[in-house]
Amino acid sequence: MFMPVALQGFGYDKVEIGIIYSAAPFMRFLLPFIFKHYIKLTHNIYTVALLFTLISSTLFIFTVHDFTTHLFANLLFGASMGITLPFVETISLQKLSKRLYGKIRMWGSVGFITVALSLKALSPLPMTTIYILIFTTLLTLIFGYLILQYEIEDKIENSKDDKSFSLKKYWAFWVSIFLMQVAFGGFYTFFSIYETAHGFKEYFPYLWTFAVICEIVMLYFQGTLLQRNLLTIIKFATLITVVRWLLLYLYPNSLEITFFSQSFHAISFALYHTASITYVYSLYTQKRLAQQFFLGISFGLGGSIGSFIAGYVYGDTGEYLFLFEAFITFGAFLMLFVHSNRISEHQELSKT
Repeated sequence: MFMPVALQGFGYDKVEIGIIYSAAPFMRFLLPFIFKHYIKLTHNIYTVALLFTLISSTLFIFTVHDFTTHLFANLLFGASMGITLPFVETISLQKLSKRLYGKIRMWGSVGFITVALSLKALSPLPMTTIYILIFTTLLTLIFGYLILQYEIEDKIENSKDDKSFSLKKYWAFWVSIFLMQVAFGGFYTFFSIYETAHGFKEYFPYLWTFAVICEIVMLYFQGTLLQRNLLTIIKFATLITVVRWLLLYLYPNSLEITFFSQSFHAISFALYHTASITYVYSLYTQKRLAQQFFLGISFGLGGSIGSFIAGYVYGDTGEYLFLFEAFITFGAFLMLFVHSNRISEHQELSKT
C-alpha cells in the first residue's frame, strides 16, 4: 500500500515501480515448479525461508536508492514469502474449520490496519515505510516459527508423487484466478498513486483502512456462506469485482463512490480468497503444493504481470487503468463458466 508511494519519494517512475512490484509475485510463480520437481516443502525449508524474509527486507535499506539492486532484494523477498505463506495456509486448513479459518485470517487484516495507521501517524518520510516493513518481518519470523508446533504430517500427501500433480484437469479455473490477480496487480500497485492524482492524498490511508475493516467483517461472519457451493461464491465475488473496477473508472473524482467501491473488498478479496483457497484444498491430495500453485499462479504470476502491465497502462493512459482491470476481471468470470462446464462433463462421464 505505502511502498509504491515511498518509491515515488525515492525518485522511481511509474514503469520502474511496476517492474519492482512484479518481481516478488513472479518469484511466487516460479517456486511451485521448483518444489514440484526438486524440493519438498519441509519445516526446515520453511524456517530458512522465514529467516530470508527478514534478511531480504533489511536489504531494502541499502538497495532502495538503486533500481537494479532493489529489484534483486525484491526477488529474494518474493521467494521467501512464496515458501512461508503456502506452508502456513496448509497448517491453517488442516487445523481449522471453514468458520474458524476466516476468524483467524481476520487478524492479518487487523495487522494491516495497524501498519497503515502507524505509517500515517509516524512520519511521511519514505524510509519509515521500510523500517516498519522490517519490524513486521521480524515479528513474522518469531510467530512463524512458533506455528511449527501445529504442523501435522499428512501421510496421504507425502505418499503421493508431486510429479503427478497436474494443472491441466482444472486449467480454466487456474486461468480465472490468474486473470483475477492480473487486475488486482494494478490495484495494489497504483491505487494509492491513482487516488493521490485525483486529489485524495490525505484520504488514501483511510480508503485502505475502510476496505480492510469491511474485509475483517466478512472474514468474521463468512463461515455460514462457505458452507454453500464454493464455486458459485467465487463466480459472484469475481463479478462484484468487475463492478468495483468500473466504479473507480467512472467516478474517479468522487470520494463517496470511491469509499463505496472499497467496501467491495469484503467480497472481492476476503470472500473470494477464502472460497478459492478452500476450493483448491479440496481439489488436490498434494495440499502444500496445491497452495503453492494457488499463490504462485494468482498472486505470483497474475500479480507480477498485472503490476508490470499496469506500470505501462497507467504511465501512458492512467485514466483508463481500472477500465482495463474491469475487462480483465470479466474474462476471469467467463473462465469460471468454462470450468463449471468441464466439471459437469467430467461428473457425467464418471456416472456412465
